[in-house]
Amino acid sequence: MAPNGDSEWTDRLLQVGFAVQQRLHQQLRSAATWDELAISTGEMAGDRIYAIDRDVEDLILHEISRWPLDCFPLLLVAEGFGESGQLCFSGPSQRPLENTPNSASLKYRILMDPIDGTRMLMYDKRSAWFLAAVAPDRGDQTSLADVFASVMVELPPSKQNLADCFTATCGHGTNGFRVDVTEAENNSTHSRRVPIPVRPSPRTNLRDGFVSVVSYFPGLKVMAAELAEAIAAVDQQMGLAPNSFDDQYISTGGQLVQLMTGRDRCVIDLRPIWAKSDRCRGRVISAHPYDLAGLLVAQEAGVIVTDGYGQSLNAPFDVTSEVHWCGYANAAIQRLVEPIVQSHIHDELKVPGHE
Repeated sequence: MAPNGDSEWTDRLLQVGFAVQQRLHQQLRSAATWDELAISTGEMAGDRIYAIDRDVEDLILHEISRWPLDCFPLLLVAEGFGESGQLCFSGPSQRPLENTPNSASLKYRILMDPIDGTRMLMYDKRSAWFLAAVAPDRGDQTSLADVFASVMVELPPSKQNLADCFTATCGHGTNGFRVDVTEAENNSTHSRRVPIPVRPSPRTNLRDGFVSVVSYFPGLKVMAAELAEAIAAVDQQMGLAPNSFDDQYISTGGQLVQLMTGRDRCVIDLRPIWAKSDRCRGRVISAHPYDLAGLLVAQEAGVIVTDGYGQSLNAPFDVTSEVHWCGYANAAIQRLVEPIVQSHIHDELKVPGHE
């Protein structure tokens, strides 16, 4: 257990998530046009930053600065916060510095994605997610495997008042609850938390289920379609007509939520692997470690998550590493789909095994 208690850390991360949730919900409802939220303000770590992202950064810094003394010093690792994506907080109410301090001086590292799914939310199309995880400091070796507490907070579009939230601590399972966003508009908290089930699908085949191969952006769609068709053919091999569905939810956190609430059977994201193929066209925007800040939440819920090669998924606390991953609702779905994924990678890259 963390020195301050795992549950205390989920409460702190939730409060930051709730503050972001409130700010964005108000912003979406007051925006004159969606285009004003979709103005690009630059690029960082291979992804684009938009006006809607910038609006919550000072709010996050303010919320963290209110934490108790024994949380500090800590390092925040998050997309959009300077060139390094790292801000060091020396104590409460102290202005953070953009640097990597002597590791011996740190207690914790926070990995955060303030808005995972910006492109969906800035046009008011679909929920994004606030993702955050905390780990004891292990210097540059700190990774997703070190996370002891994590939260996922839904950031709903303007027409949606209800939002789902999930918390997890290592070895203690995942908790889910639903809140009314309008209840907390003047308080940045929620008086009522309605429990919701967190249960991956028990189905052992792909029939009538969502099976998604990530292909958000041009350049990789042909390879993604070929893999999706190969996976869909599993039903045919079992004597069934192929009948699975695809959902291009542009949010890694959102996809993990679909898996752990029983809505999806599997999600495959091989973008960094496909980028090595001769058939890749143009620049590839991949997932980064902060997009997987909700990994512990999904794993504690029972979702099986591997890297693209079927190995244990891990990634450092940084904003530059590219991450490939596969998520399965259960072991039976993994046994069905994983061999197809590995065969596809072998044929596509013309190299055997794991790199």
